[in-house]
Amino acid sequence: MDHINYTWTQNFILGGFTTTGILQSLAILGTLCIYLLILAGNLFIIVLVQADSRLSTPMYFFISVLSFLELWYVSTTVPTLLHTLLHGFLHISSASFFIQLYVFHSLGLTECCLLGVMALDRYFAICHPLHYHVLMSRQVQLWLAGATWVAGFSAALVPTSLTATLPFCLKELDHYFCDLAPLMRLACVDTSWLNQVHVVVIGMINACNLVLILGLYGGILRAVLKLPSAASRAKAFSTCSSHMIVVALFFGSAFIVYVGLPEIQAEDMGKFIALVYAFLTPFLNPIIYTLRNKEVKAAVRRVIPRIRTVLKGP
Repeated sequence: MDHINYTWTQNFILGGFTTTGILQSLAILGTLCIYLLILAGNLFIIVLVQADSRLSTPMYFFISVLSFLELWYVSTTVPTLLHTLLHGFLHISSASFFIQLYVFHSLGLTECCLLGVMALDRYFAICHPLHYHVLMSRQVQLWLAGATWVAGFSAALVPTSLTATLPFCLKELDHYFCDLAPLMRLACVDTSWLNQVHVVVIGMINACNLVLILGLYGGILRAVLKLPSAASRAKAFSTCSSHMIVVALFFGSAFIVYVGLPEIQAEDMGKFIALVYAFLTPFLNPIIYTLRNKEVKAAVRRVIPRIRTVLKGP
């Protein structure tokens, strides 16, 4: 009980990135611009999918769900990043610290599960086209989307609540948001047992989804290679490659930080790598799913004239 009281009565300090002068100004301006672009890009995808009936397919439904998730995901970290860039550090209460820790990891695990669902959707579309609309009915889409959020927010409760009971000898975290991996280094006690819990909960969820995605895309690859038309094969590869780029960015950067390469941890580069999955991936997702997609480009050409007409009024 003393451990719990000690943890929750102290404040934490986020060290963030140390910058001065013109570099500080550029970092703040660049971060703010990218953050606004992330919000605009993901909102644009959500509105576009809702506005264009030809995008009313399971694939674009899940892309819009991913965009909605990214809006919240990036908004849990960028405000504290901007504060640390501006002031050099951020004092944060224990309650706020662990709330951010929980929300960030809940959204991260939700995205992990959602990427698996998106791979399943592509597998059904390409490998079982005749039964696709039955397998991915609107009810199934809503159920799968809801299940990813329930799974993510439920799974994150275990590592977050257990970590909150630890006593922490140091309260200054050399990071720009409340992340689990660097926080564990501040504990006053042996955390090997808790690391095993993290591996079981977070590691298993990520590993199972990654194995699922790779297995499904293995089946997709075999099916695509059997298609008689070169144009059909190119379209299938184009659609799937967008998803695989996002998967590689998300899982690759998370693996480096949480599984840990010794040289990365020794050089304290974890917070720089974390920028990839916490900041860069939400920025690239709208670009990957729109600029490389002919259907989205066609939808933009159809929707923009309608928006202009509405703005002009009667």
